[in-house]
Amino acid sequence: MDPRVSVLKSFHSAKPLVKYVVDHSLRQTDVQKKLLEETLKLPHGGMVGAPEVLQLGANLIQAIGAKKVLDVGMFTGASALSAALVLPPDGEVHCLDISDEYTSLAEKYWEEGGVRAKIHTHIAPAADSLQKFIDAGQAGSFDYAFIDADKVNIDLYYEKCLVLVRPGGIITIDNTLQGGCVLDETQQSPSVLAVRSLNLKLKDDERINISFLNIGDGFTLCFKK
Repeated sequence: MDPRVSVLKSFHSAKPLVKYVVDHSLRQTDVQKKLLEETLKLPHGGMVGAPEVLQLGANLIQAIGAKKVLDVGMFTGASALSAALVLPPDGEVHCLDISDEYTSLAEKYWEEGGVRAKIHTHIAPAADSLQKFIDAGQAGSFDYAFIDADKVNIDLYYEKCLVLVRPGGIITIDNTLQGGCVLDETQQSPSVLAVRSLNLKLKDDERINISFLNIGDGFTLCFKK
């Protein structure tokens, strides 16, 4: 992961205005704080979703009355925890990840947060898991999707989520600024190229309404028509 990415997130930012905004808005439970602290001690802990981004996602989930959520890119389970905490008792979060390396860590905090029963893990390439949902007739059955997985396949994840999310639902995409690399044409890594391409595509995608926010490392909201 490019270190510039995590620098833009509130937990690593040295900008006084970022600290002010977080200090005057962030509402984390003790469980969320502990999971974030433990995650940031990991070698690639900066990959975790910024808490201000996860809180916005949770607010959107509540605002649209969501019951069924896709979490594409589980890592240590912070985004799933944030979503599950605001879902009703019969709500579901489906977490997709290619590795179960951090599943036990995630489950520890899901259990402590009292939301373990709402969260379902799918360990396989995310594109395969999304396609299985589609093949099982679940198109249009999800209310909300959070995409925070490998960036090379980000357009593929978006297209499959667009099938799975209902009209009026929301697809959110994290790290759409890539530490500012989207502005630097000398940056030609596969991840940056993929994100840059998706950003161009979403601007004029008539299937959605869009808001592209400069919080965390860039957070794009796609409101399905």
